[in-house]
Amino acid sequence: MNPVIDTRLASRQTTFREIPIIDIGTLVDGSNPQAVADQIRHVCEHVGFMYIQNHGVPQALIERMYGMTRAFFALPPAVKEKLHVMYSGQTMRGYIPFYAENVDPGNTRDFKECFDFGEHEDTVSPFFGPNLMPDELPGFRQCCEDYHAVMMTLARKLVSAIALSLDLPADYFSALQRKPVTIQRLLHYPPQTGSVSQEEIGIGAHTDYGFLTILSQDQVGGLQVRNRAGEWVSAPPVEGTFIVNIGDLVQTFTNDRYLSTMHRVINNTGAERYSVPFFLDLDFNAVVEPVPTCVSTENPARYTPYTCGAHKYERFSASYRHLQAVPQGG
Repeated sequence: MNPVIDTRLASRQTTFREIPIIDIGTLVDGSNPQAVADQIRHVCEHVGFMYIQNHGVPQALIERMYGMTRAFFALPPAVKEKLHVMYSGQTMRGYIPFYAENVDPGNTRDFKECFDFGEHEDTVSPFFGPNLMPDELPGFRQCCEDYHAVMMTLARKLVSAIALSLDLPADYFSALQRKPVTIQRLLHYPPQTGSVSQEEIGIGAHTDYGFLTILSQDQVGGLQVRNRAGEWVSAPPVEGTFIVNIGDLVQTFTNDRYLSTMHRVINNTGAERYSVPFFLDLDFNAVVEPVPTCVSTENPARYTPYTCGAHKYERFSASYRHLQAVPQGG
């Protein structure tokens, strides 16, 4: 029997074509990046989400990462709790239990568990520091590092295409991403049965805080994207693709020409759902302000400059209880 869904959570079941698929092969191999940039421009102006194919990431690595993801979340609760994100302080890496992070805290409790990691640093500071890793899973650390490295390469290519789409040099954002904040996340969404309401779903409605997200999702589904008409549109899995969406920083850079799109996850499929999103931002102290090609006398800048790290830390502090009593940099 299908569970009852709160009418506020209903999504319009559509074909995947409503979220465009872009072949980025000529960006990956460098033969025609502008052609991909032109498609990205259209998508970012109208949708904010896209599937990308011919991305160059080996399927074997993706499957290896999913194997490790399932193995991690199958560990005993006591083992996962030893890696709790609160033990990493301002680095904000490690295990995030059910309900410990809520991206829409005024409306929703997030029914998910996560594991976050990034590039290793010896010194703890906001978003940087050592990774908390499970000794019980041989090969887990190496798999995470391999996947993160490949995602960084792909993300930098996509960022260059976004720059081209804005009539900027391909390396325009490179100076702001010398040592960017990154989060590689593993996610587990148990299925929900019975009456499902907005008060408790996989992850509440939110926009992404950073620059760019590259999402790998399994075959279960559950991702929903809100279109410009305010309708929730399902984003089903498409074999051989990642889902890419832009975040708040890109909306600022483009002076609202490109919009950071609201999305959420509701897993009422009856199956366990796993996904692996990669979040790329800017350097912690990088200044975010509208780029020259998106500002004119007729369309003046709508944003006061701010720094990437301060923006992201403020958003995370609203989601993580252990940060709310700790001043930034403290």
